[in-house]
Amino acid sequence: MRFRPLRQTSPYGGEPITMPDPPDLMRAIVVDGAGPASSLREASVPVPRPVLSELLVRVVAAGINPIDAKTRGGAGVSSSIPAYPAVLGYDFSGVVVKSPYEAHAFPPGTEVFGMLSFPRSPGSYAEYAVAPTLSVARKPSSLSHVEAAGVPLAALTAWGLVVETAHAHEGQRILIHAASGGVGHFAVQFAAYFGARVTATGSARNASWLRELGASTVIDYTSSRFEEVAGEFDVVIDLVGNVHAETGTRSLRALRPGGLYVLVPTGSFPGYAEAAAAAGVRATSYKVIPDGGALATVGRLLDSGAVQVYIDRVFDLGEAAAAHTELEEGHTRGKIVLRVSDD
Repeated sequence: MRFRPLRQTSPYGGEPITMPDPPDLMRAIVVDGAGPASSLREASVPVPRPVLSELLVRVVAAGINPIDAKTRGGAGVSSSIPAYPAVLGYDFSGVVVKSPYEAHAFPPGTEVFGMLSFPRSPGSYAEYAVAPTLSVARKPSSLSHVEAAGVPLAALTAWGLVVETAHAHEGQRILIHAASGGVGHFAVQFAAYFGARVTATGSARNASWLRELGASTVIDYTSSRFEEVAGEFDVVIDLVGNVHAETGTRSLRALRPGGLYVLVPTGSFPGYAEAAAAAGVRATSYKVIPDGGALATVGRLLDSGAVQVYIDRVFDLGEAAAAHTELEEGHTRGKIVLRVSDD
């Protein structure tokens, strides 16, 4: 029997899609070393080349995350950046330009979103990016690229915290700090979706919105001490740590004996494990896993309307410095996104 060679086809069937070859150079936002938001600058840099199972993606929009700002400032993963100038960014939504082989699940022309392997490869603040296949999923059809770019890192972090670590279930009592931020607003929704009773801390202006997302109780951290106005919790998801009002230490006192404390911001609560053991509770830190399979599940929840992404502000690529400044002010509801190119 003779076999016909497979052709690169549209993700929806029909005639093959031919994508134009990428240019040699692309527009990007770079940093030349640790510095303030104003150190972000626009530059022309080489388009990255995919290797083995990687995809080359034309980036339409890029999400901004706190880890980006920390890295730019000299913390975060800055020590692992191999060379400067460096292109920051993990989150992206865009269109596949090159696939590893003809019958690949994401052929050219496929709209995808996901996470990049920065700092092992250049980030998403650029017109093109190389993405690991296993960190990518098809973009939810109900979302624009700008909306989709606000999802991956925050939603996957929240999924890992709520579903894979806390094992959210009916009747479980979960306290979520900084609930109105990127990770927090997804965590509230996932916990409520799986039946947990959610208490969220946030500012008064976000109280009604957090209730709409699924929080049963919202505590204004500016006027109340959560450990004094709420009962015991089974799980605390701490997106603050001890960098503000000893939130981490106080969270240990809000847990039932044997409860679980989950700390997210690296370095925000030194000695948390020892403090948790002394308090008679369990504790763990958490790092996001860029799992395309989990992201696809999140995408289905987004398409169904069970979960929403909230985009606070959208900046053009050239306004990355202003976007970082906005993020570092600490009052963002949901996500900030960079519009990189036309849809």
